Amino acid sequence: MSGPSGTARPAAVVSHDQKVRRNETGDCGGGGGPTHVASRARSIAPVNGLLGAAEGEHDASAPQRAPAPAIYGALDLGTNNCRLLIAKPSRRGFLVIDAFSRIIRLGEGVLSSGQLSDAAMKRTMEALKVCAEKMRRRGVTRSRLIATEACRIAANGEEFIGRARAEAGLAIEIVTQETEAKLAVSGCASLIDRNCDYTLVFDIGGGSSELIWLDLKRIGRPWRRTLHDRLDVQSCIAAWTSLPIGVVTLAERHGGREVTPQGYEAMVANVMAGIAAFEKQHRFGEQIARRSAHFLGTSGTVTTISGIHLKLPIYERSRVDGCWLSVHDVRRVSSDLRAMTYAERVAQPCIGHERADLVLAGCAILEALLRIWPCQRLRVADRGLREGILATLMAEDGQDRRGHSRR
Repeated sequence: MSGPSGTARPAAVVSHDQKVRRNETGDCGGGGGPTHVASRARSIAPVNGLLGAAEGEHDASAPQRAPAPAIYGALDLGTNNCRLLIAKPSRRGFLVIDAFSRIIRLGEGVLSSGQLSDAAMKRTMEALKVCAEKMRRRGVTRSRLIATEACRIAANGEEFIGRARAEAGLAIEIVTQETEAKLAVSGCASLIDRNCDYTLVFDIGGGSSELIWLDLKRIGRPWRRTLHDRLDVQSCIAAWTSLPIGVVTLAERHGGREVTPQGYEAMVANVMAGIAAFEKQHRFGEQIARRSAHFLGTSGTVTTISGIHLKLPIYERSRVDGCWLSVHDVRRVSSDLRAMTYAERVAQPCIGHERADLVLAGCAILEALLRIWPCQRLRVADRGLREGILATLMAEDGQDRRGHSRR
């Protein structure tokens, strides 16, 4: 498996305001990369103006100006969250200049009804309009905007994507599970411990969970963690699967507010049953028993567990992203959360009322992974699909030398 599938789009929304403000730093590495990665990249010229203007006429008589700095956008519209990153190339890879995240629960009730509800679509459209305005204001010139499980499975998913195009001016694509898995790997690749033989990258989402086993022996060369190397890590994918189980769907099925010990074990068993066929086919449990391995989790579940473990009075990405946890740490936090009432979970600063009814479902999914694949170390990634999109777009454009394109 090599290179993300799907087609990267030109920026969906753009303005002429090129003012930027630094507020968050991406840690993707700079420098060159393998030429075979660059050669397979697709080059798409940036466009200016709103989505409609990009598809309309261009005034050839307008005075020619020097090209504006490339500004990239990445949007991940998930079952539970709507997230946006806006960044520009830098010597280290890319610098985040704006970000947005809002819990929208787009997939609420879709498991039972098969449809995105009117209320969920209204919440989501409001968030998408905020994203569109940020992209206009920051002058995004190249972007990829993706939707995942909720829009994949809902009967009216495509209809909602059409509404987003018409009402918010955003060209969003519904991506496959394979594309989602590959972007997750590229998004957190710089946190992989290269001294290990295997890594399980997992993304516990709202409607699905992506599980990707990497065989790090396949790299076979010095790994500098550049933009291209982050894409090239996809060549290490030994096997992957997408479980149709996420925190929203599991909590809706078993309950999320009041969870008994029996209810929690039922959630764990549900997830283990979903993984059983994948493990029977690939037998990673046997392989990691003889080799060194670690987990790398990119999801709200693992960042929440990390924040609680660190006893943070307020969530701090800089302390959570890249944090190592032992299995004992993970299970102790999960046990403490199970002992809390719903109100007590709401009061936790790293949880809040928006996640308090979902966090135990996430803990159950993680516990199922640990039971099937006993592993002693877990690294936490507060990054994922958006960072994978940014790395892909910039590598395709040759942004690998101090933030300047080779074109």
